[in-house]
Amino acid sequence: MKPIALRLPGALCLLVCSMTTAQAQAAETTAAARFALLDRNHDGVVTADEYDGKAVFRELDTNQNYRISLDELQAALGPDRDGQLSAADRLRVADLNGDRDLSGEEAGRFAHMRFQSLDTNHDEQLDLAEFQRGFRR
Repeated sequence: MKPIALRLPGALCLLVCSMTTAQAQAAETTAAARFALLDRNHDGVVTADEYDGKAVFRELDTNQNYRISLDELQAALGPDRDGQLSAADRLRVADLNGDRDLSGEEAGRFAHMRFQSLDTNHDEQLDLAEFQRGFRR
């Protein structure tokens, strides 16, 4: 019985690690798919023109009601992380009229802010690595 008791913590650790790895891989796959959609000319980078508010708005407005809700924004950004703005905080910053949803104009402002935060080397374009890093934060 003692060998099973010794193996259980190791098995639990392996399970948790594999779940975390699977979640990270899923985020990278999702980020890569979204990156490919945004990279309209397929040159391997997303420029500010490609990452425009209209494209982001279409991507985020999953129920196609011409508004982006907190739930839609949260789904796109993933879980909140320590040290990063939450989806609710990002919505409050971009929500100019205070109606707790984002219009197309407000989404454009949000897209510009998000592009600037993703563009860590400030070259006015995103490569896949920058996009994936930002997708996880």
